[in-house]
Amino acid sequence: MHDIKFIREHPEEFDAGMKRRGLPPQAAEILALDKAGRGAQTRLQEMQAKRNELSREIGKIKGQGGDASALIAEVARIKAAMDSADTAGDGESDSVRARLAALPNLLVPEVPPGTDSAANVEQRRWGTVRAFDFDPLTHDALGERLGLMDFGAAAKISGARFVVLKGALAHLERAIAGFMLDLHTREFDYTEVSPPVLVREGALFGTGQLPKFGEDLFRTTLDHWLIPTAEVPLTNLVAGEILAEDALPLRLTAHTPCFRSEAGAAGKDTRGMIRQHQFNKVELVSVAHPDSSNAEHERMTSCAEEVLKRLGLPYRVVLLCAGDTGFASRKTYDVEVWLPGQGAYREISSCSNCGDFQARRMNARFRPKEGKGTRFVHTLNGSGLAVGRTLIAVLENYQRADGSIEIPEPLRHRMNGLAVIAPHG
Repeated sequence: MHDIKFIREHPEEFDAGMKRRGLPPQAAEILALDKAGRGAQTRLQEMQAKRNELSREIGKIKGQGGDASALIAEVARIKAAMDSADTAGDGESDSVRARLAALPNLLVPEVPPGTDSAANVEQRRWGTVRAFDFDPLTHDALGERLGLMDFGAAAKISGARFVVLKGALAHLERAIAGFMLDLHTREFDYTEVSPPVLVREGALFGTGQLPKFGEDLFRTTLDHWLIPTAEVPLTNLVAGEILAEDALPLRLTAHTPCFRSEAGAAGKDTRGMIRQHQFNKVELVSVAHPDSSNAEHERMTSCAEEVLKRLGLPYRVVLLCAGDTGFASRKTYDVEVWLPGQGAYREISSCSNCGDFQARRMNARFRPKEGKGTRFVHTLNGSGLAVGRTLIAVLENYQRADGSIEIPEPLRHRMNGLAVIAPHG
């Protein structure tokens, strides 16, 4: 949500920010709605003052035994006018809120221009891409060859974009998630949370998925929504709260299933586990002081990177351009892991600084130790990492010519000492 005061004071700057997002000027129409709403509020206050004045006069007249019927009728007329003005004012305020709620966050200056991922800017690379002495297979070919990844069974049960993992692959997925959680909680100061995966509409509004992106979500018949990421429940833990400044930063992590309709992904990644309706993810969320959120963003990204370093998986970090940056974010880094089966880097984490955009929607604040009043917190989120995509990366990077998979050393104790997953038969 945007600050209407900022738009009043900096309309040209706000429109310039919308232009970077590929949107036409917005300030004039927003300020017209705002002016109308404030005008209605002023009229309401004036009528309230007049009604109070007449009520006092009525009391005096009645106390003296006089006839106050004319003034009583005037008070009734003012009350009716106030009810009308109040309704109109509410409508105009709702119009401003609805307009602001539909607009994306303003980007920070260092976000590069561009309309799609082709304009993203690489920041750094880590690791050496393995040179295979055979043609590496894709993860789905490897999983089916192992007899432990079954898309047909999943389609029979649930349709397209689902998978059934069995035996050692199911165990490996669980081991990867546990490894991530332990790393983030034991070394990086995140607190593990087990949140609901069904949330109310207000929670999705708070983090910016609603109202704009409803078609990307799954909704139940009881008006709950399945979370697209644990960012939603974790960030909303501070909704409506006033935190102590000393409590910041608040760092939270959770391993949850995530659900996305992939409404705009027709024809994209139709094979394999890259893009599914249901997947597991370890999420990172930070609630930070405004003065330290940029540093927290860099820290969060490094925490996501460390998972890949420990697993020996080559990756790169890119800064997303304006056209590729998400609705609620003001700056996003994507961490992309190397997948030999595809011969490409693919996203495995997006780490975003949302500034006070989500906090305004959720009314999440903190009380500074110095000065009066409260300030909005800054919120950040990132994958630490997508568990299924990490499984994909392990399969493709650690594959052998015979189709077996070497298990990275940090995961072996979680696999009861298993070092290699071999094909069946």
